[in-house]
Amino acid sequence: MRHSRMVAASLALASLLSSLPAAAASPDKYQVTGQVVEVTDSMIVVMKGKERFEMARDASTKVNGDLKVGAKITAQYKITATSVEVKADKAATTKKSK
Repeated sequence: MRHSRMVAASLALASLLSSLPAAAASPDKYQVTGQVVEVTDSMIVVMKGKERFEMARDASTKVNGDLKVGAKITAQYKITATSVEVKADKAATTKKSK
């Protein structure tokens, strides 16, 4: 009985761990609901309370309904890094200079 529980726990852990890389590779999607304050062919600006959300858009952005200033919308979006600059660790830099 104890052995079968151990095997079941091991299989559950293996299953969980095998699914982690796939989940980590896919960034989360986010959602905002608010009023459109600006809209162009390349951008949508939504106000949710006092927060301003600026989202890029292109030809692949799906729009259902009449998207215009003043419309209340719910938008799904992703956050994607376009560039990353790694800074030197200050602790490592000061140790090297001594």
